[in-house]
Amino acid sequence: MNDNFDIIDLDENTETTTQVPTTPVVEQAQMPDSVAPDHVSPYKEKYSILETFGENLSKKEYVTNPAIGRDKEIEQTIEILLTPEKSALLVGKAGIGKTAIVEGIGYKMVNGTIPNALKPYELIKVNISSLLGETIIDGHSENRLQLLVDELKTKKNIILFIDEVHLLVNRNTSNMSIDFANMLKPGLDRGDIKMIGATTDEEFEAYILRDRAFLRRFLRVEVLEPTVDECTQILMGTYPKYEKRTGIKLAYTDFIKEKICRFIVEMTDEYKRVYELGNRYPDIALTLLMSAFSMALYENATEVRIKHIYKAIMRTKAIYPDSKVKEIARFKEVFKDILAEDKVNFDEY
Repeated sequence: MNDNFDIIDLDENTETTTQVPTTPVVEQAQMPDSVAPDHVSPYKEKYSILETFGENLSKKEYVTNPAIGRDKEIEQTIEILLTPEKSALLVGKAGIGKTAIVEGIGYKMVNGTIPNALKPYELIKVNISSLLGETIIDGHSENRLQLLVDELKTKKNIILFIDEVHLLVNRNTSNMSIDFANMLKPGLDRGDIKMIGATTDEEFEAYILRDRAFLRRFLRVEVLEPTVDECTQILMGTYPKYEKRTGIKLAYTDFIKEKICRFIVEMTDEYKRVYELGNRYPDIALTLLMSAFSMALYENATEVRIKHIYKAIMRTKAIYPDSKVKEIARFKEVFKDILAEDKVNFDEY
């Protein structure tokens, strides 16, 4: 059977026959042998995963330092990034601020307080969930992670931050039979790809520890839950960001603001949280503070006042009901003067 067919080109009544194979041939982009990947998308130069799905943390506008009290973890991570052929892996419980540590590195890049060796670099965050799929480019279906790996090989001075990095080695998260970890390993070995990964203790043990080849390319940074004092300072340093985002201010003096923040932190400590429902410090405390801002926005208020804090405490489901009853009574005692001054009607809540 003849696998070819004829194409007739009509030009000035001249008939030309050309033999064309029925099997399509995709021409691959040429790269130097030293960096040539096993597969190079012919359309990768037209499409950037980093620009489409990435967030450049080294060019972000920061209102305040996003990583208050995390100087030790930031220093460890930077030292690992300066180590040839090694990348950093942040491991800690959910909600303790692993992403904030990476944003803290971006904050140092913006302010120019990063080591000189890293000043030419850009820190780009990419959500792994956005890579678990394919993109149609000029009619061709391209795997997004393969596009990302190919793109990184043509880039210099890029540090990639991937949260939930265990998804790279957990093949059950996608129907695609693609080993994401193996696709990244060659670039990590050569040092072409510098990466910061983040995952929880449970997912680290369940997935990453099983892939020793992937694990040895990373150095682990243990991220612990902040103390009550540290978490209070995190709230004090974070509320200005909420003020800018919402356009409303947290009322009262700095002394009262710190008193409010400390109360929020103390009422959400480990032994009062609903098991596996409430996150850890600082996330659980920040969520409650954000709720107070939401209450003020709902009322079209220009300030977050003590009644909004009280309302947020009344509605939280992050701590046990019996603990909440005790904390509400303590709140009324600690802030009784302000509550009286603001004429808060408890029956409304």
